[in-house]
Amino acid sequence: MRIEVTVARTTTLPAGAIDALSAELGKRIDKQFPESAHSVSVRYAAANNLTVMGGGKEAKDQITDILQETWESADDWFITD
Repeated sequence: MRIEVTVARTTTLPAGAIDALSAELGKRIDKQFPESAHSVSVRYAAANNLTVMGGGKEAKDQITDILQETWESADDWFITD
């Protein structure tokens, strides 16, 4: 499964946030889908979007929930220096 998250360029994020989001999202998806190989990509683009390739609607719905939980809990896992 290939998961691609795009974040709108107009969104102001601290330095290192994209890499940290990618790593944390990858960990959480590993826990939910331990039996499947997947890659997670997070990057800036024109708009916010989630693309899940190689997974069905149920998988995309689960990943959408994981992404929302990850984003909302950023204060717990994103540490700035």
